[in-house]
Amino acid sequence: MANSSRMDIEEVLRHFDQLEDPRSSINRRHPLSSVLVIAIMAVIAGANGPTAIAQWARMKESFLKNWLPLPHGIPSKDVFRRVLMALKPEAFQACFAEWLASLRARAAEATGVERPTLAVDGKTLRRSHDRGKGLGALHAVSVWASEYGLTLAQVATDEKSNEITAIPQALELVDLKGAIVTIDAMGAQAAIAEQVVEGGGDYVLALKGNQGTLYEATVEYIEEQSKNDYRGIGARRWETKETAHGRTESRTYIQMPAPKDLPGAGRWAGLLSVGMAILHSIRGGRETFEVRYFISSLPVKVKQFARAVRNHWGIENTCHWCLDVTYREDESRIREVHLRENFAWLNRFSLSLLKQDRSKASIAMKRRACSWNENYMLEVLTGTTN
Repeated sequence: MANSSRMDIEEVLRHFDQLEDPRSSINRRHPLSSVLVIAIMAVIAGANGPTAIAQWARMKESFLKNWLPLPHGIPSKDVFRRVLMALKPEAFQACFAEWLASLRARAAEATGVERPTLAVDGKTLRRSHDRGKGLGALHAVSVWASEYGLTLAQVATDEKSNEITAIPQALELVDLKGAIVTIDAMGAQAAIAEQVVEGGGDYVLALKGNQGTLYEATVEYIEEQSKNDYRGIGARRWETKETAHGRTESRTYIQMPAPKDLPGAGRWAGLLSVGMAILHSIRGGRETFEVRYFISSLPVKVKQFARAVRNHWGIENTCHWCLDVTYREDESRIREVHLRENFAWLNRFSLSLLKQDRSKASIAMKRRACSWNENYMLEVLTGTTN
């Protein structure tokens, strides 16, 4: 166990070998790879900033010295802060590419899902602004592999309105081959659809009024076909019903070939189908309906379409929710540009590592377990958990 874990830790350290150390060579006492691995471990265990990282590391000094090269002991909080402030977020994230590829391959094998849903969405860190310095709140666009529980990429912007430019940048960081990319209406752009198809993936893009003629024509076509119960056009329907926590939700998915005369269809690379998702919810005697419309490069396979639509909300329910509730990310007051972005990535990556543990414990409980049990921490870090 010890020899195997040491080999795994050495592999983790090697991910940072090519990262240029941003610190001055004068008085550089702590190896960069050790500083970063401690930061990852501390965030897994619940640290929410450089001070907390250093405090956790001091309490775990004997454990860390046994596994990491620390010739001058545990770094101070100022070391962690300086490193995370100086590292360029793009270079820092790039170091995780090989690590993420390995985690993705393991997750594919464990889940049996060969065509993962890659949900693309943004999240604002509400208290990360600094009005005195003219710094807006950090808005990060992430690519979340829903079935795998992995954040594969993150690109930061200052405002939600910049998502349109951030989404292509995030997708460039991800292997799209075989994946189904889902994006809400703001990201429903012809250039993005083309990028996904050229990358070997498929897309399911939500439509709203901002798409103008395309949205109106899609809604009109689907409603017109409903009068004949969608007969004769190759449409397929799939329905689900779930009851939990005093709420009943019924979902109906309808997918059909895209009509050849759909206005603007030629602008959308690989467009094959249009679809609709209807959510009927009853909670506390209150009944609600919600209808969403989509265009897609997927052929008419309604279960596949339904899975992609449903899994898109995984980034909200299983990623963003955890970051808000368990990581308390919305309360973070880290306001230095690189530091807040690098810490947002540490949060997402540590959540991804915890998601790979298939036990039924909550993320909050897994984080506590990592802080209590050093062997479990090593298992989460090295991906050797069950």
